[in-house]
Amino acid sequence: MAQIVERSVPRDDDPAGPSARPAGSAVRARRAAGPVVLLIALAVTTVGSLAVGSKPLPLDQVWQGLWHRDGSEAATIIWTLRLPRAVVAVVVGAAFGVAGALIQALTRNPLADPGILGVNAGAGFAVTLAVGLFGVTGITGYIWFAFLGAAGATVLVSLIGATGRGPLSPVTLVLAGVALGAVLGGFSTFLTLIDEDTFRAIRSWGLGSIARTGLDEVLDAAPFLLLGLLLAVGISGALNSIALGDDMAASLGARIRRTRLLALLAVTLLAGGATALTGGLAFVGLMVPHVVRWFTGPDQRWIILSSALAAPVLVLAADTLGRWIGRPGEVEVGVVTAIIGAPVLIALVRRRAVSGL
Repeated sequence: MAQIVERSVPRDDDPAGPSARPAGSAVRARRAAGPVVLLIALAVTTVGSLAVGSKPLPLDQVWQGLWHRDGSEAATIIWTLRLPRAVVAVVVGAAFGVAGALIQALTRNPLADPGILGVNAGAGFAVTLAVGLFGVTGITGYIWFAFLGAAGATVLVSLIGATGRGPLSPVTLVLAGVALGAVLGGFSTFLTLIDEDTFRAIRSWGLGSIARTGLDEVLDAAPFLLLGLLLAVGISGALNSIALGDDMAASLGARIRRTRLLALLAVTLLAGGATALTGGLAFVGLMVPHVVRWFTGPDQRWIILSSALAAPVLVLAADTLGRWIGRPGEVEVGVVTAIIGAPVLIALVRRRAVSGL
């Protein structure tokens, strides 16, 4: 497997000639239209999430119940069940999407995400231990252990992926993350099987669900997620320099070590907090940044912004699809994203741009 080198997109002021200027104009047009399209898609999927469930609601009842809390059945369903669920989907979707964008930028590998690098597995394993050893219950108690596990997995994978002769090796990093994730996932499964009563709640949590998370839990995790998003925005410009290689980044004045440490901290906060809330959603952090890069180009500032908008659309759509397929029950959103993500991953690997991976 060979390291992936992404093609650069001509800068807006690139004097490379007439052939470069149309390409730059097309990228600018896509960048400008992207957030608008994503906001519209986010509004549509949010409405769909409010309308679909064990009791489908017509759009007029959704509108009435959303703006008039008059005690009607539609208003009760929307405000007590579906709107909090939609808020959770938006929050964790943005967290996983931005975390995936950061890891892809950090490793210069468009097929990396928090799950593939073992971050989600580390958080899940720590939560499993907390439940079994300390009797922790509820998402509020999960959060701290999820952060600890995510941080431990990130550090361990980074140490394994470092060759000692230069920057992190993307290929080794991915292999180390997959191996560590498999080991931690296996231990977590083993623990849940030896004491089914103790780990009954953790098994359903581990599937990736947003139905059991309330607004109170989101508020508990919100400061950490917000800090992670702010860090991601703050280092996005430096990540553009690192994408050119360490030597070029250093010549441009980028503080490489500091940027990497802050990126890892942001990933830990985002992936750890979102995993504590939902148990982890497969492939969200992989698919979304890779897809948005097609119309934003390699600029990390636009990738992070677009990922923060596009990932909630995916999570809302997957949750709505799971409720529609499983009526009157539901299919967990983590299962749906995994089903969607597997063929998408295969398609990404087969694309010429990543055929060397």
